Amino acid sequence: MTTETFEPVTIGIVSISDRASSGVYEDKGLPALKDWLTRALKNPITFEARLIPDEREGISAALIDLVDAGCSLVLTTGGTGPAPRDVTPEATLAVAHKEMPGFGEQMRQISLRFVPTAILSRQCAVVRDKSLIINLPGQPKSIQETLEGLKGTGGEQLVAGIFAAVPYCVDLIGGPYLKTNDEVCKAFRPKSAQRPAGV
Repeated sequence: MTTETFEPVTIGIVSISDRASSGVYEDKGLPALKDWLTRALKNPITFEARLIPDEREGISAALIDLVDAGCSLVLTTGGTGPAPRDVTPEATLAVAHKEMPGFGEQMRQISLRFVPTAILSRQCAVVRDKSLIINLPGQPKSIQETLEGLKGTGGEQLVAGIFAAVPYCVDLIGGPYLKTNDEVCKAFRPKSAQRPAGV
């Protein structure tokens, strides 16, 4: 019997909040990201976590550091609204080699199922070197909804979450082969890009 092995992956997770980073309240973004990713992926994960304030230069510097440290995937939470201190998208675009607009479009489509103010969100995604960087919403519930998508009462997928496209995107930019737990989030790959079990 073949035991399936999974390639290790390093994932950067960044929570961006003036108040949480200064200790005014407890950060909920990093635990929510860790919990979801640990459930969604079969790969052994090393997390590189950052809790930083809403400062454009500091956010850009953190993203560059995480990519340089070998993170194939970097997820941020917070700072994507229209308020003056919300500068995460600007900081992310400033370090981009390629923009991936479909991620932001789909996140807003998912969130619009719940709240009309989803049109105020400015989440984006970019590629820098061999790393995919995605800006997620700030609330743990919204993080899960946008990553996982919407499921019916019987567990059937009604709207695909953005994470279904992440493993194949990471393949295309030269990162590790990510294997998902289908009951949490089933990754989509063309047949030509799928590896048989145990490989």
